[in-house]
Amino acid sequence: MNDKQTKGAFDQVKGEAKKQFGKLTDNESMEAEGRLDKGKGKLKETAGDMKEDVSRAYNDSSRD
Repeated sequence: MNDKQTKGAFDQVKGEAKKQFGKLTDNESMEAEGRLDKGKGKLKETAGDMKEDVSRAYNDSSRD
């Protein structure tokens, strides 16, 4: 797991917490901010996944 994947997963958890807190307190702004954070987290995690895939492919091709 690389840094982007870790940060992405953290942002998703943080975003979900904000979203739920916004729902609980009827704070639409907080809820929207949570959705945004969660989306950013998914993007970061996907970028991290792609980085891992490229790294694996490079390492595999170097061995041949």
